[in-house]
Amino acid sequence: MRNRLAALLLVPAAVLAVVLVAGCSAPAGPEPTGNAPVILAVPADFATISDAVDAASEGDTVLVSAGVYRETVTIDTAGVVLRGQDREDVVIDGEVLRGNGIVVTAPRVTVQNLTVRNATQNGVLVTGMHNDEGAPVGGHDGYRPIDPEDLPLLDGFRIDHVTASNNGLYGIYAFNASHGAITDSYASGGADSGIYVGQCQECGIVVSGNVAERNAVGFEIANAGGDLHVVGNRFAGNRVGATINSDYQEAYLPQAGATFAGNVVAANAQSDTPEQAEGGFGIGVGIAGGTDNDVRANLVVGNPSSGLVVTSSEDLGPIGNRITGNAFEGNGIDTVYAPTARGVGRGNCWEGNLLMSSSPAGLEAASPCTAPTTVPSGTLPRTTAPDGIPFTDVAAPPPQPDLGPLTSPGVPWRGASDVPRIDIDALTVPESTLLADRAAVTW
Repeated sequence: MRNRLAALLLVPAAVLAVVLVAGCSAPAGPEPTGNAPVILAVPADFATISDAVDAASEGDTVLVSAGVYRETVTIDTAGVVLRGQDREDVVIDGEVLRGNGIVVTAPRVTVQNLTVRNATQNGVLVTGMHNDEGAPVGGHDGYRPIDPEDLPLLDGFRIDHVTASNNGLYGIYAFNASHGAITDSYASGGADSGIYVGQCQECGIVVSGNVAERNAVGFEIANAGGDLHVVGNRFAGNRVGATINSDYQEAYLPQAGATFAGNVVAANAQSDTPEQAEGGFGIGVGIAGGTDNDVRANLVVGNPSSGLVVTSSEDLGPIGNRITGNAFEGNGIDTVYAPTARGVGRGNCWEGNLLMSSSPAGLEAASPCTAPTTVPSGTLPRTTAPDGIPFTDVAAPPPQPDLGPLTSPGVPWRGASDVPRIDIDALTVPESTLLADRAAVTW
């Protein structure tokens, strides 16, 4: 088995980062308007980040020097770059008083090379969603079904080299947004999930090169898919590694068409974490009511309840999910198919996986992708979850890679033309050491 796990990603996170940078020089996409882009320095020119952001025009860069900034930064001007000079020492601190660290409500905004911590809701919120008073919303208290024509997706965003720790809901949260990238970032201490992508159809989003650990859930998708690629990440040492869900509280139901590939999903039974809302513990990947998802070439190891669970969400059954070419090792049960009678599943298939156990037994033989069939529901192991800890008490992040100082205006994100293209067929199962140099949790 170990020999078969030795292959690395052919398109690793570092390569994807290069693609992102190279993409910025490509033609097309909206151009900044007005005068030439400038740097607005904090605190040299502006006492607060918010003051600088409010003064910025499209294409400008707000460049922040080391310090702890006790504010919520709202970016409502398109094409602004918010960049820290030092990722670890530029800190936006919510002090467990403010709901959000950074809120992005304008298209094509970049947030880079800084830390956001101690928000009662979200570290970084990117959203095209607003309430009836026009205020941006996200998080559990902001969900409401929408008419997509009434609230279109925010078009274009980039979250890169951001550390989000000890936040009361989500670390990095893209909601009702499209044509973006979440790359080379780190999330821990999320009381709901470290990184979340929700409520978008034909999303045009890449999530790559990230580490999520010590969260209730490392990474979450809800009602998001269609050109959504979650590739080359490390979701290890959470209560639950990753979930792909359909949720009646969000638009674009059911969830459909995400690609989850080339990730390490390991040892998700970390006790010094916030409690998971539904009591989940020890699960690698969970698909609840998701449809037409492509789960391939992941390394799923050491999850004591189960490596992968395919089940229902209320009356929404799992439909057409493909589980192919993954490597499972040391899980309670490697893969479980357990839809409910209320949410009947169909067309799900398993093929080419390296696994030792399944429930029901013999899933690969019973429902291969060449000829998917309806199989009986298996049994999900019951794992007793230990008590959690407050999100504020989760251990501080380890040092993370830094982009270094900036001396000229950053390159604005232009939306769809800058989203990297992923060759999914070139991916192979990663080593367990993928992004381990950025992680604190080992196994």
